[in-house]
Amino acid sequence: MDLYEHEARDLFAAHGVPVSAGLVATTPEEARAAATAIGGAVVVKAQVKTGGRGKAGGVRFAPSPDDAASAADAVLGMDIKGHTVHKVLVTAASEIAQEYYFSFLLDRANRTFLAMASVEGGVEIEEIAASTPSALARVPVDALAGVDLAKAHEIVAAAGLPVEVAPVVVALWEVFVTEDATLVEVNPLARTKTGEVLALDGKVTLDDNAAFRHPGHAAFADDHAGDPLERAAREKGLNYVKLDGEIGVIGNGAGLVMSTLDVVAQASTELGGSGPANFLDIGGGASAQVMADGLEVVLGDPGVRSVVVNVFGGITACDAVADGIVRALEILGDQARKPIVVRLDGNNVDEGRRILKTADHPLITLADTMDGAAHQAASLAAQGV
Repeated sequence: MDLYEHEARDLFAAHGVPVSAGLVATTPEEARAAATAIGGAVVVKAQVKTGGRGKAGGVRFAPSPDDAASAADAVLGMDIKGHTVHKVLVTAASEIAQEYYFSFLLDRANRTFLAMASVEGGVEIEEIAASTPSALARVPVDALAGVDLAKAHEIVAAAGLPVEVAPVVVALWEVFVTEDATLVEVNPLARTKTGEVLALDGKVTLDDNAAFRHPGHAAFADDHAGDPLERAAREKGLNYVKLDGEIGVIGNGAGLVMSTLDVVAQASTELGGSGPANFLDIGGGASAQVMADGLEVVLGDPGVRSVVVNVFGGITACDAVADGIVRALEILGDQARKPIVVRLDGNNVDEGRRILKTADHPLITLADTMDGAAHQAASLAAQGV
């Protein structure tokens, strides 16, 4: 789960990372009051879970409370890379002497943690890596040893950062470990003209698999962020990820669904299509209702032109899946207008196929193999049927 900047800032402060004074506002009037409470010049920053806010005009300097209200009025409601701004962070402006980049992240490729740091902060990390790769230090961190002050000094020395940054690095490691994060990033980590080191921006990604250890993280859930179909699926308890293609994919078991995505992508490419529209795993013990919920979500995607249902009956028997498909189509009624190619195999496959044949729904086509189902769905999508 990605956090908003103001949420990351609060986590930083709770673990001793130095941050600027800041308040969240959802209206221009609240922004004016926040600036008054903070005192002095402030920066009004759009709160969206994407980068490029500054380039889009979502970060504005405001020397007075009235300017803060005007800035908030301009930023609230703004669209930044498809994300609508519903709130802003009003934070004290700082006189910056130098900007740095720093992050801890999970290095999946090398099965360890990684610290990345650079003296060239304030720009996107991709730009640093591309323009001056030598300026970006990458220091592996042993998961058992962690980061103490000595390790922090090693990291900042590798990046050419001043020694004053080392205690902040230790505090950021505490955030990373204590909160079960997969990413903790500060850009910029700034040294002010008075010598103070401040985290002026923050990005934190929390590991959802560790949510059971952090009941307080539920407060970070955001109804405005993310794809609406993913939100609808999450509310139904479905394991769904929205993709950019045109062929919906439903299966049981992550491995089978991933394999289906591969064959659908290949079949779609051969016919000039755009590939899978989603990942949806109904699970090993999914009921007919789960199948109905999943089909309702996938068919609700306006970009979907056809659907593949690929199920190997085990715990989830094929007759239950077939019942779910029929039920979903009954629930959706005239809203269901997209062809569905169904491949069933395994437990109760004959009964499942019999149910679908008896239903004789005009949208349903049966396929014997996964490859056959993928090619049939790709052909239907290409035809616009």
